[in-house]
Amino acid sequence: MENILELKTINELNQYSFFIPAYQRGYKWTPKEVEDLLNDINEFKPRLIGDTDEKTWYCLQPIVVKEISSLDGKTPEFEVIDGQQRLTTIFLILQYLNQDYVPEKRDKLFGLDYQTRQGTSDFLNSLDINNIVEENIDFYYINNAYQKINQWFDSKGDNFDKSDFRSKFKFHSKVIWYQSNEENPISIFTRINIGKIPLTNSELIKALFLNSSNFEKSKLEKLKLRQLEIATEWDQIEQSLQNDRLWYFISGNKISTNRIELIFDLMNEEGDKNDSYSTFRFFSKKFNSKTQEAVEENWKEIKDYYLRFNEWFNERDLYHKIGFLVCINAASIKTLYKKSSTLTKTEFRQFLDSQIKDNLKNISLEDLQYGDKNVKWVLLLYNILTMLNSEKDNSYFPFDIFKNENWDIEHITSVKDAIPDKNRGDWVQDASAFIDDTKEGGKELKERANKCDVTNDDEFKSLFEDIVSHFNSDINDEDINDLSNLTLLDSQTNRGYKNAVFPLKRKTIINRDKSGVFIPICTKNVFLKYFSEYPPKISFWTQDDRVKYEADLFKVLNNYITA
Repeated sequence: MENILELKTINELNQYSFFIPAYQRGYKWTPKEVEDLLNDINEFKPRLIGDTDEKTWYCLQPIVVKEISSLDGKTPEFEVIDGQQRLTTIFLILQYLNQDYVPEKRDKLFGLDYQTRQGTSDFLNSLDINNIVEENIDFYYINNAYQKINQWFDSKGDNFDKSDFRSKFKFHSKVIWYQSNEENPISIFTRINIGKIPLTNSELIKALFLNSSNFEKSKLEKLKLRQLEIATEWDQIEQSLQNDRLWYFISGNKISTNRIELIFDLMNEEGDKNDSYSTFRFFSKKFNSKTQEAVEENWKEIKDYYLRFNEWFNERDLYHKIGFLVCINAASIKTLYKKSSTLTKTEFRQFLDSQIKDNLKNISLEDLQYGDKNVKWVLLLYNILTMLNSEKDNSYFPFDIFKNENWDIEHITSVKDAIPDKNRGDWVQDASAFIDDTKEGGKELKERANKCDVTNDDEFKSLFEDIVSHFNSDINDEDINDLSNLTLLDSQTNRGYKNAVFPLKRKTIINRDKSGVFIPICTKNVFLKYFSEYPPKISFWTQDDRVKYEADLFKVLNNYITA
């Protein structure tokens, strides 16, 4: 017998009896949690769905149960595996609302029976707002919750429409009912509560797709085969999305499980940020007809999303341009998917180019300075386009690394206004090893470095500035904050060498590149002197290097950004 997944109104729960086993912890909801639930229900406004008579509902989180033999043989009884805190709170609210009626007119509420907490059932059925409870910790929390319910309603005043609240709570509030048929309920409880199989939207939606009531019953073998096919395809899509290169190309969400849920969220046209189960409710409506056609139609749409993403991922031009737009939040993956569905491939490529241009249209490369937030995105695009423009380079920019690490805008050559506070001795020692004796004042500078008292602020400051000037002596332009002296580098590398001189930066980057650390291609080109005349001045970032680097920047970005 298969598991059952459906929505039940609060009122429908009253036909059942629930058994709370010993492995469940005691009731621990705080007055704040109770108040939040009451506020949510009160603020919810049911509205008609389309042209139907059905109204929207407030969705509570799942209650996981397993049917057991009832004591009276008549009332269905369920062991509560997960959700007993919610269930108890629901009972308390119903019990409070019942007090408005004489006993014979009150609703018959669902039963709650506890395996080990003797007397709890009697206590629940004899609640009184005047009770003071201290001796039993479970009764204490239950009583506090009930007192909060009373206080909440009292605070609403005489004009509060309690009948409207009662109606919304009983008939327009629903729980996600997950009825398991596994033999061992403790095993289910353990898996749920250590987070291995959380009841996420994707798990709940999967149950909808595999529910046998949505398939033709006449052909049992065919039904089982189709269920197996969908389950297998589901796992294949999830497995594919576990590839971080694909995942971070389309998303920035750092989740490691149930990544297929992204597709469901994209399909959800009624997204509600305040409802964690909004996507499940959206799909639940889609399956109202309980037909195999609904299953096939919705499953095809899910596969279409996945196949489109996979197509983009495998086409290098699309991968880089879509990845860039998503990375800088210039376009959502949902918008791009919808747009691609209405355009030819050529038109879609043109659309991507126009989106990139539009998002960078107010940027002037000549005016960009260190500290401008656009520098990061301009240099990112520069790296991406450099990779794309190489006919022999089939590599892909790693958006997964870019999104999971922190990135800095780094000065290629040192700046004088970033004087080290710590490790001054190491800084001087590292820099002095690269001082050029053949340059004017080079020997004297080395001698000063060897003798410098780094604890003397004035002496160190003077030496620091002179060393920086030594390594910047081949640069004519004093403005070292413009784009021609900036590059993109991961924070760990950048902050590891603390405004080092150019040759030490170069050495560090080469070593990290050798060790497998991702260094953006244009950053690598800068420090490996790919823009320089041969033979290059390895230890110095020269004016010639800078001019040629800037020329390459402008050339590569020319089709997207004006100089």
